[in-house]
Amino acid sequence: MYVFAFYMMQLALFCALGGAAAAAVRLWRGGSGSLALVENAQHAVSLGLLAASAVLLHALYAMDFSVEYVASYTDRVLPLFYRLTAFWAGQAGSMLFWALSVALCGSLFLFTPAYRRLTPGTRLWFWIFFYGIMAFFALVLTTWSNPFIQQSPVPHDGSGLNPLLQNPGMIIHPPLLFLGYGGFVIPGCLALAQCLSGGRDREGSWLERSRAFTMTGWLFLTAGIVLGAWWAYMELGWGGYWAWDPVENASLIPWLIATAAMHTMLIESRRGKLGRVNAGLIWLTTISAFFATYLVRSGVVNSVHAFGDGGVGTPLLIFVLFGLLLALWVPALVPARGKPLAGLESREGMLVLVCWILLALAVIILLGTLWPVISTLWSQQPRGLEAAFYNRVCLPLGALLMVLLAFCPWLSWGGGLRNKGFFLAALGILVAGGATLWALGYRQPTAFVAASAAFAALGTAAMNCASRAVRGHLPTLAAHGVHLGLALLALGVAFSGPYKLERDLTLKPGASEALGAYSVKLLELREGSQPGFEYLEARLEVSRDGVVLGQLGPQRRLYEKFGTMQFSEVDTIPGLGNEIYASMLGIVDGEAALVKVSVNPLVNWLWIGGALMCMFPLLGLGRRRRPDADDGGASAGERQV
Repeated sequence: MYVFAFYMMQLALFCALGGAAAAAVRLWRGGSGSLALVENAQHAVSLGLLAASAVLLHALYAMDFSVEYVASYTDRVLPLFYRLTAFWAGQAGSMLFWALSVALCGSLFLFTPAYRRLTPGTRLWFWIFFYGIMAFFALVLTTWSNPFIQQSPVPHDGSGLNPLLQNPGMIIHPPLLFLGYGGFVIPGCLALAQCLSGGRDREGSWLERSRAFTMTGWLFLTAGIVLGAWWAYMELGWGGYWAWDPVENASLIPWLIATAAMHTMLIESRRGKLGRVNAGLIWLTTISAFFATYLVRSGVVNSVHAFGDGGVGTPLLIFVLFGLLLALWVPALVPARGKPLAGLESREGMLVLVCWILLALAVIILLGTLWPVISTLWSQQPRGLEAAFYNRVCLPLGALLMVLLAFCPWLSWGGGLRNKGFFLAALGILVAGGATLWALGYRQPTAFVAASAAFAALGTAAMNCASRAVRGHLPTLAAHGVHLGLALLALGVAFSGPYKLERDLTLKPGASEALGAYSVKLLELREGSQPGFEYLEARLEVSRDGVVLGQLGPQRRLYEKFGTMQFSEVDTIPGLGNEIYASMLGIVDGEAALVKVSVNPLVNWLWIGGALMCMFPLLGLGRRRRPDADDGGASAGERQV
């Protein structure tokens, strides 16, 4: 059975190479004739990867520990849900899942009306690029990252799944990222294909032909990042949600580039400008996803959820460098189109500024993540950059983005104000919000600017959503809904970070200590066990002004398969204002609990805002009419978010 699965991956490799070769031959002959052979190769690629995936899932279900991958990431006490989702817990399985995601996206695109509208030349170039990616995936899976390697003797039990991964958030987080990465492969390949075929005037822009994949790719990638932050908050026990970990940064870089591209796409679709820039940016989004994979799988950085090299690092780096060359070269072959951009006082100018800020953030994060590698050029003891560096450099740029989000929608495309009244209303909200924050004592500079601008951005999004023109055009409503969610998320970041109150408390049973306006009392310490682990739990009671708000039960766990390594299981008392968060650190003198308790203001608005950012794009998937030049408060992401 596992030999069959390996042959299915080889089938995917040979069919991808054959499909690319057939497409190249057809182009050499002028692109005429049937494309059935080229297109049918995609069915074989998807079938091969689907069959291999089914075999791996069966091995996980059956607990077949003769498969090294199954033995490494499961055991007999692991629940079925986590056992099956171990599919993407390790390097080989996650590569197979990502390859399958990309293959299924390609097969889906093959059956869309958008694909049928493409000229033969564009189709052939598309398949050359797409099959090149699929062949690389299949080559990795059949050489350096084979999930079907068998072992002998067969162990009676497996090593078990890392307890940090036994969380619903972390289980769903990786496939969402891979689906996001896979979605961007379609517009990336199509953009390069249209650059080389020159078929835009006959078939329509690649922006429209691949718009659904661009939007869903962005949606899945956003959902994956937000869910990953929630997992870090709820599972790691340190009380935060974003530590600028290299692997966190790796997923953020493609998101920043994609978001920048979606804003400049708006300029192209509305004003006919920046065509070459957009083709390069959307392909760069695809390549940056592979670079993110390189960071996770090359061993070049250390992270709480990175893999070792396993031999795949060098091939990934070569692939990324070749893709970067294509991003710079292919769009440059297209003649420049459109008039020069308008000035900074126009919506065009502001959108370009938004793009530059997003790309600057991507470059800063990229260099910061690779700093341990870069610094080896002059130091024998390289060190990574701390989270304070990223906060000091990136958060002010984020605050500036909030300011642009509040005022850009009220500018005209050609320059000047589109609606002076609404512009002044947004300005009034910013001033009033800032004055209120100042009076309440919230004066940390970056957080103050970000929160004030977030209030103004909320007002701008609400005014636009209330507009009849916007409500009658779902893609525009989707864009403003995304901006609404982003503003709520920015509020959560602005308050939950700088104004968090946190202490390590040492409590004996019956004793209590103050944490700001709150009182934390230890009711009892108790021990227990569950299948696969033992735990020590501190029962805490939290009150304010004599009123009990609830109880917390943070735990410290020892898992049978992980020796003396201890794991934290946090607990919270949720709230839309302050959330009480507790994690257990250990025992002092055999009778006192050492617990970390924090008060996190507005932290849940991150998850609410993130959820809105993921749901609103669904409204924009339908067919659109072309709005008037300045209708409905068209904003920075109106037609592409």
